[in-house]
Amino acid sequence: MSLNKPRLYLASQSPRRRELLKQVGIHFEPLLLRNDPRRGIDVDEIPLHGELPEVYVERVCREKAAAAVQAVTFRNLRPAPILTADTIVTIDGNILGKPSDDQHAAEMLHSLSGKQHQVLTAVAVVLGERIECRTSNSTITFATLSDSDIRRYLRTGEAHGKAGSYGIQGHAGAFVERLEGSYTGVVGLPLFETVELLKSFGIATA
Repeated sequence: MSLNKPRLYLASQSPRRRELLKQVGIHFEPLLLRNDPRRGIDVDEIPLHGELPEVYVERVCREKAAAAVQAVTFRNLRPAPILTADTIVTIDGNILGKPSDDQHAAEMLHSLSGKQHQVLTAVAVVLGERIECRTSNSTITFATLSDSDIRRYLRTGEAHGKAGSYGIQGHAGAFVERLEGSYTGVVGLPLFETVELLKSFGIATA
C-alpha cells in the first residue's frame, strides 16, 4: 500500500466486500479475525430474544468492530480506521442468517419464494474510542420458485455462506422481480453509506 494513501483495515473475509471497495478506489488491508488464537472474544451472531432485525444487525456489526480493534492491539499493528459490516435477510420479522446445509438453504428459499423480504446491511467504522455505524435497508420481491428451481440453484453452491441462502450477484439474480433500495447493500456493502462514513474519518475514494 502506498505510504501517501490513508490506511484502512477491512475486517471481513467476504470477497464481494473487497471487490466493492476496490470498485470505488478505496485502499485497504484485510484484517482476518477468526484465525488468531490469542483473540479472547467471539462475536455472538445468535439473535437475542425479541431482538429486532435492525437492532441485531447493528449490534453484530459493532461487536465485529470491537473484535477487530482487539485483533489490531494483539498483533501490534499500526492504529488505523477499521471497517466492518454485517448482512442479514429478514422476512415477517424473522432473521435469516447463513444456512447450515442444503436442507436448511432450501427451507429458506421456499420461505422467500413469491414474497417480499428485506436485506439489511450495517456498516461500521471504528478508530480509537470513535465508532460510527450506518444501516442500509432494501426490499426485494422474489419470483415464485419451484422445487426444481431451488434444487438447480443449490447445485451451484452459491447458497452457502450467504445470508438468506442466496447471492444476488450470482444465479439468484434471476429470482429477483423487484429491488427497492441499494443493490450493493444487498451484495454486502452499501457503497453510498460506506463512502460517506469513510469520508467522515478522512478517507476518500481514489
